[in-house]
Amino acid sequence: MDSLFPFAEYWWIYASFLGLIAVVLAIDLGVFNKTPHQPTLKEAGLWTLAWVALAGLFNLGLYTYTLTKFGNAEIATRVGLEFLAGYVVEKTLAVDNIFVFAMVFSYFKIPLKFQHKVLFWGILGALFFRGIFIALGSFLMEYHFIVIGFGVLLIFTGLKMAFHDDSGDMNDRWFIRVLRRYLPLQSDDDQGSFFRRIQGKFFVTPLFLALIVIEVSDIIFAVDSVPAIFALTKEPLIVFTSNIMAILGLRSMYFMISGFMDKFTYIKYGLAAVLVFVGLKMSYLNGAFGGKFPITWSLLIIVALVGSSIILSLMKAPKAKST
Repeated sequence: MDSLFPFAEYWWIYASFLGLIAVVLAIDLGVFNKTPHQPTLKEAGLWTLAWVALAGLFNLGLYTYTLTKFGNAEIATRVGLEFLAGYVVEKTLAVDNIFVFAMVFSYFKIPLKFQHKVLFWGILGALFFRGIFIALGSFLMEYHFIVIGFGVLLIFTGLKMAFHDDSGDMNDRWFIRVLRRYLPLQSDDDQGSFFRRIQGKFFVTPLFLALIVIEVSDIIFAVDSVPAIFALTKEPLIVFTSNIMAILGLRSMYFMISGFMDKFTYIKYGLAAVLVFVGLKMSYLNGAFGGKFPITWSLLIIVALVGSSIILSLMKAPKAKST
């Protein structure tokens, strides 16, 4: 199926979108988070709502433009639902990133007041790498055998997530060992800088190591999340914008739920089920339904899988002992 928004004709939408993101990030870092501090739960919650609202406004604008451009409510509705589904999937899978953030910050002993800075630059790098992955994916998804291969990969990854405990010692990660071996580390730094020069010698700080590990982790996650959204839509514009919008809210979502992540005992099973579902959709269900599994069903199934895992986690969470 031909794309509704070929890049050669609609490059200005990509440019406008990136311009919007640049302005918002500049306001975020230069105004609201100019001074390093530990975000409060209220602040993190408000920022989370703001990022969600921004994604909703963009989706509304995309729906309105599609309706005006093509004069077809069915096409416009499909575009809107595909963006929403892609956003929900990326937001859902991003929960796994949040657990990784917590592990990385704990391992490198990053103070809370500097964690926002690390995440800001980490997510900025993630935007760049996601753009590369999506551009590559839009080309590869033209080949049916690659689509099937990615579908099988997602199923395998989902099953691995469900039955394999991946929360081992950070020292076991190969890239941690490489970083510590080849980069001169200065651990005594309370200024929140990535680099230091002492007596003419160049050193990196734990903040920089944490940033690199977060970037590597995101690249690994992108191998799953980008194909997962391509399972829901064939439009690179929707994949790109929904993916980026979901990533932008990761920092505030991390600070909002970092204090009670231990209560989400069963969330990984919900995430695993989502990966298995979109893998099945990519490798089998789309073909079984004449080339396109209904996007409304996809959205409902994804929400049900994640929602049920959250509800079950909250029901089974250990209650605080009364004194």
